[in-house]
Amino acid sequence: MENAKNWDFTMANYDAVWAFLVQLGLLLLFLMLGNILRRKIPLFRNCLVPSALLGGTVLMIVNVIAKQFNFVLVDNRLMQVITYHCLAIGFAAMSLKTEKSTHKTSGTQVVEFGALQGGCYMLQAFVGLGITLILFLITRHGDNVISYICGLILPLAFGQGPGNALSWDINFTNTPATQFTGNGSFGLSLASIGFVVASVFGILYINIHKNDGNLKVRKTDLVNNNAANMTSGDEEIPDNESVDKFTMQAGFVALAYALAFGFMFLLGKLSAFTNSVAWGFNFLWASLAAMIIKVGVKKLRKHQLMHREYINNYQMDRISGFAFDLMIVAGVAAIEINDIRKYILPIIILSLVGSAITYLYIRLVAKECFKGFEHEFFLMCFGTLTGTASNGMILMKEIDPGLVTPTSSLYILSNFPAMVMIAPLLILLSFAGSSLTNAVIACAIFFLLFTVYTIFLFRRRIFKKKYKDAPVAVWIEEQ
Repeated sequence: MENAKNWDFTMANYDAVWAFLVQLGLLLLFLMLGNILRRKIPLFRNCLVPSALLGGTVLMIVNVIAKQFNFVLVDNRLMQVITYHCLAIGFAAMSLKTEKSTHKTSGTQVVEFGALQGGCYMLQAFVGLGITLILFLITRHGDNVISYICGLILPLAFGQGPGNALSWDINFTNTPATQFTGNGSFGLSLASIGFVVASVFGILYINIHKNDGNLKVRKTDLVNNNAANMTSGDEEIPDNESVDKFTMQAGFVALAYALAFGFMFLLGKLSAFTNSVAWGFNFLWASLAAMIIKVGVKKLRKHQLMHREYINNYQMDRISGFAFDLMIVAGVAAIEINDIRKYILPIIILSLVGSAITYLYIRLVAKECFKGFEHEFFLMCFGTLTGTASNGMILMKEIDPGLVTPTSSLYILSNFPAMVMIAPLLILLSFAGSSLTNAVIACAIFFLLFTVYTIFLFRRRIFKKKYKDAPVAVWIEEQ
């Protein structure tokens, strides 16, 4: 009772009452500022630089300046927590969406899309880890030893964004054998560079191929297409229900994350290895939980135990979009300049080499396996495998605003095969970080898997054989 009497909402209880909302308010305000900068400055707008990235960068700079006057504006630990959770929330919302493909898609191309993502991850892991293994051998006897493991963060930062890059940066920092002191800032820096690479290189690609006459914008009835996406179905709960429709969507996402937390808690109790795997992949478990919920809802609907369609794709997009925007702003704002000073060289090398190999690999596969819409496919993949799915979708919509090609449908359908083919990387992260020898073994495994996936993608050319599933455009463009 004594504690209850002393409880109030004044500044005396700032940490308990106001701290989180103040930090959240900063994120939203600087996100809005980033949007203003993007709209008012043609360079940012024309390069499709995300508003969230701009807002986070400005907030980071303001925080650095404020520190010179002994005033800490940003709570780095809280920003890292927000980044970590927003990744899982965004993935859960995406996974809850009903997969309604609007195009006739090839099953072979779905698997090839998954193999491309797996191959690109393995390539980034092999090259990134190889680079820092070499840098470690060069610097191991000096004062500024560069950790052998930090290159393995490249596929996480480029392929999965700030959330997972942060998670494993922290994980490796807490593993003495790695001699790594990224403290989260290394992974967040690489992920931020990935957003810039996705936007700038994507726009350069579009402009170059437009000028060469190789690329044309697909014509479609965009207004009607957008209206169809926003319209509620006849079986969905109405907007004037006693519980708001958006609240129901948020409830499903919360249920998925709650199930994921329960699984992570149980997995964490088994052993030290499963503990690191459990909490480091919160986004993966949230996605799997969301898929289970989606199957359960489908079964209930089939047996007439649920009469309404409660999951709304449009609003799930809004939830994932909000979570990813918040993740980007918080992730960039959480970068601590002092933590990355000794890692400037590997960050530069990994960013340049990682961008080049990702570009070349996706370009070659797009021309080989996705003829008829190779440009749309390239932009979607390159944006996704250097930034996030949002970057890929934005770039692809620059030349296919009405989603005429099956690229977006293939991306949705390829989630499961991609997850299976990327799994070896996720499994080997803890193994590689446990010792230098294990890192070398993991690097060799990544190269082997990259070779296997690539042979599958280029099997027609390698074996000089015509297959029944030869790549063709499986859609009809409206004249």
